[in-house]
Amino acid sequence: MNKLQWMGSGLLALMLAACGKQDAEPAAPIPVLVVQPGTVSGQEVAAYPGEVHAREESPLSFRVGGNLIKRHVDAGQRVRKGDLLAELDAADFAAQASALQAQLAAAEADLVRARDDQKRYATLAEQQLVSRSTLDAQTAAFKAAQGQANAARANLAVARNQTGYAQLRAPTDGVIASRQAEAGQVVGAGQTVFTLAADGGREVLIALPESTIRDYKVGQEVQVELWNRPGQMLPGTIREIAPAADAQARTYATRVSLAPEALAEVELGQSARVFAAAGRSGTLQLPLGAVLRGANGAPSVWVVNPTNGALKSTPVTVGAYGPESVPVLSGVAAQDWVVAAGGHLLREGQVVTPVDRQNRPVLKPAAAPAAAAKAH
Repeated sequence: MNKLQWMGSGLLALMLAACGKQDAEPAAPIPVLVVQPGTVSGQEVAAYPGEVHAREESPLSFRVGGNLIKRHVDAGQRVRKGDLLAELDAADFAAQASALQAQLAAAEADLVRARDDQKRYATLAEQQLVSRSTLDAQTAAFKAAQGQANAARANLAVARNQTGYAQLRAPTDGVIASRQAEAGQVVGAGQTVFTLAADGGREVLIALPESTIRDYKVGQEVQVELWNRPGQMLPGTIREIAPAADAQARTYATRVSLAPEALAEVELGQSARVFAAAGRSGTLQLPLGAVLRGANGAPSVWVVNPTNGALKSTPVTVGAYGPESVPVLSGVAAQDWVVAAGGHLLREGQVVTPVDRQNRPVLKPAAAPAAAAKAH
């Protein structure tokens, strides 16, 4: 065999090998688990433990410090506006008021003398018997005496007010929720002696987790169940959500107002559970495994083309991640089939067979890619 024949034989062998590769059967589409984005409306209602409090709880304290000599009420007792709750020893305040009363009397006497002297010097100045500067000095002395009298009068008023501050009175109707001081104790100004739960609204204090805080809003209707009355639901509304989370618990303090018709059913300090539907109506959600990191680090999902079974990477906008799912604000529709797991092993344009959690196909089987034409 000459050299030309040997090269021809080699070229023929390469062509036959290439045709063999082209005629090979294409790989069958792999099955992938898919789901359709569900709405939050079907989500299970969450329950949060709480405690019944008054809407207005006021810490009551004396405006002055002193020895607490008498306590007239105890925790749990009902009081009316203006009722005397506790008293301080007012002997020192009374003595101080007496001293200031004497100072005021002396200042007023000085003022009368200075006024008479000023009038007398004014008459002498008109007769040119004293100089103008002497009259000015006497006028200044009169004004100083007048200022001293005004200051003494104001100090006496403060002392009398302090005598009144030695009595602690109820600012409104309500119930004494707690007591923090006893008779014989020396309390400081502003130190809490009682906590008054005002009559009127009642609320349940709960803590919402950071992971689902965006699923709730002020004004949202909820249901409240008392621990001592299981099965009996009372209507309520979320009135307030704290703007910042607790530094340690990472929860948001929330107040749930009870409806007026439910106020007769609750007592202060009762334990309760608040049932609230987590989520915003109409918002779609996907399993956490469906969301991947796409281009530029933005979240994306694999969406299956229902016609040919090909995959397409679709960027999405998501909300706060939950323990098992994440709300999808935009990017997919409720009828789309989204790969729920294993997305990191897939590629753009790959043909797959989408199946549900029972391993049943959800679309018609995708056609295998057409075989390449044979080389001539």
